[in-house]
Amino acid sequence: MREVIDIPAQLAAAQEKFNKEAGRAFIAALPDLTARFLDRWELRVTGAPMHGVSALVLPVDRADGTPAVLKLQIRDDESEGEPIALRLWNGDGAVRLLDHDEPTGTMLLERLDSSRMLAHQPDVHEGVLVIARLLAHLHATPAPEGMRRLGDITAAMLERAPSALDRIPDPAARRLVADWAAVVREVADEPGDRLLHWDLHDENVLAADRAPWLAIDPKPLAGDPGFDLWPALANNFDAEDIRWRFDAMTDVLGLDRARARAWTYGRLLQNSLWETEDGRPLNDNDLEIGRRLRDASDQRRS
Repeated sequence: MREVIDIPAQLAAAQEKFNKEAGRAFIAALPDLTARFLDRWELRVTGAPMHGVSALVLPVDRADGTPAVLKLQIRDDESEGEPIALRLWNGDGAVRLLDHDEPTGTMLLERLDSSRMLAHQPDVHEGVLVIARLLAHLHATPAPEGMRRLGDITAAMLERAPSALDRIPDPAARRLVADWAAVVREVADEPGDRLLHWDLHDENVLAADRAPWLAIDPKPLAGDPGFDLWPALANNFDAEDIRWRFDAMTDVLGLDRARARAWTYGRLLQNSLWETEDGRPLNDNDLEIGRRLRDASDQRRS
């Protein structure tokens, strides 16, 4: 008998909000898609559905009893590189890919312990160091041909920046964003070639039996490691802790601080463009991160 899967209402609402018609079509097709892969890969559902903004995740057992998770998601520019990156990392710092259907983007993944998330750890500094150590493993892999590239993203950002700046009403914030764009322009010709995670925050790090912590849910691209630092600066935001986190991560990763700062500005610029173009105010925490990194740079030069 076909197993009936309840589609979480929050997932349906998120797809409606962010992907409109494509999101509605994905949600409508999800029950049949789920049933198809449960049958194709001989899986048995063993727990309640989990979800983020774009994916349904089902705890399952394989035919031989091996625990796994089935991840079904809408394909987009960010998610389509996920199975490629996971295959290349092959479990070194990240969850293992067990099977993959390229046309739909459906994946069968190693099951980690979703009850033990890095976000639940009380020591924020240790959490930052865990993320930095994981990034060191992930960045050791060069990005493959065909992966979306930071160089292309940067060129598009710099082209959009002048128009976005005109829409920022506060002069101080506008100057800060303009400074980010100017610094990014200086490093744009050397965007890097490492395989980046892009979204490694403390809710995307889970415990496992084979390793203390592993990364999940990459939105991979080819680029400079400095572009991967922002999530750990913004997580559990504490303005007084920004400089410690930045220095600690660049130490663990062995990064040139000026270059890492420039690409962190690139990430702040990316966020500010999205917010401005969608008619939202700039994020106060991002502005503070930019100010603190600028002031730390000024202090080192003085």
